[in-house]
Amino acid sequence: MSGSPQTLELRIDSLAAGGDGVGRAADGRVVFVPVTAPGDRARVAVEPGGARFARGRVVELLEPATSRTDPVCAVFGSCGGCVWQHVARDAQLEARRTILRDAIERIGGIRLDAPPEIVACPSPYAYRSRTRVVVEAGRVGYRRRRSRAVCATSRCPVLVAPLEEALRALASRPPMDDGEWEIAAGDDGNVCTTRLGARERAPGRLVIHAAGERIERSAGVFAQSNALLLDPLARAVLEAAGSGERAVELFSGAGFFTIGLARRFEHVVAVEGDPIAASDLENNVGNAGLSQVEIVRTAVEHALGLPALARAAPDVVVLDPPRTGLPRGLAPAIGALDAARIVYLSCDPATLARDVSTLVPLGYDLVSVRGFDLFPQTAHVEALVVLERRLRA
Repeated sequence: MSGSPQTLELRIDSLAAGGDGVGRAADGRVVFVPVTAPGDRARVAVEPGGARFARGRVVELLEPATSRTDPVCAVFGSCGGCVWQHVARDAQLEARRTILRDAIERIGGIRLDAPPEIVACPSPYAYRSRTRVVVEAGRVGYRRRRSRAVCATSRCPVLVAPLEEALRALASRPPMDDGEWEIAAGDDGNVCTTRLGARERAPGRLVIHAAGERIERSAGVFAQSNALLLDPLARAVLEAAGSGERAVELFSGAGFFTIGLARRFEHVVAVEGDPIAASDLENNVGNAGLSQVEIVRTAVEHALGLPALARAAPDVVVLDPPRTGLPRGLAPAIGALDAARIVYLSCDPATLARDVSTLVPLGYDLVSVRGFDLFPQTAHVEALVVLERRLRA
């Protein structure tokens, strides 16, 4: 199709992985419409596009869905952070369940017997203890939706109170250095504001507690950002890992899971390529008084060929990679470790499903899928899957 936008009346049926509402035109095209909710009936201007898919925007909301609610943020709709503040909590949780299941079945090629459980966040707001903001030409905020432009703001309702105060302070006196900044809070309310990508990492340190362990990290080092689900998430991963003689942990970071694994296994090989995070990991292991953790300070894709990993013969491999998932070719190397169990935590169902689809042919069965509502008001879902070595004939 070509030419001017076409105006259609659409019923929104569901929410897509990117956050848009999804409706179907009379000619069969699937239309993605931002800031809509399941059950909405709207007049939509549909942009010219392909024969199967199109994008649209609401011209008039004819009949609001019962799954709608009122956004609480003044920049909602412009800011690229939250995309579901207009969607009620139950509908958000159902959408996460569907997105996760669809990824496993459609991309992973594995049919699930039942929809996955989603562990809900106790609060839909004031949950986030780490965020990244943009500083540009004296303006502070987030990127606009589908744009590189800055959506300036001094408030963000998903942040815990100390973080929102820090954002307000940063916006009132913007730094001279443009770029991306991290604002993060520890359990005690201590806040560090760090320019990411700087030549020298900021000296601040933050403390969090989860599964009975104390973890300290340097400013700028990755950590899970939902302060309200840290403990349930850590306990779920450790429970899935079980106990035994040897564990391998890939993408260990500062040791959020490592310390708990070392309480359950006689020997743990922990791999972390970021030098600052690896130093934090070493400090946390030492502070916990543990001697059974062997730290490998190199990128995971380089570590799997090293003697420490080749001789590991682990009971379990635990991994929490970045959003992009496993680097190309890494799944066969993980399969070659011949672990009885693989515990994979992911913040992107699509890359998780892709990686699972490469691990299953190596002799594993997917035995459990569980989601975590780590990012209320967004379309993201954290997922924890467990794969077990198939019994050999």
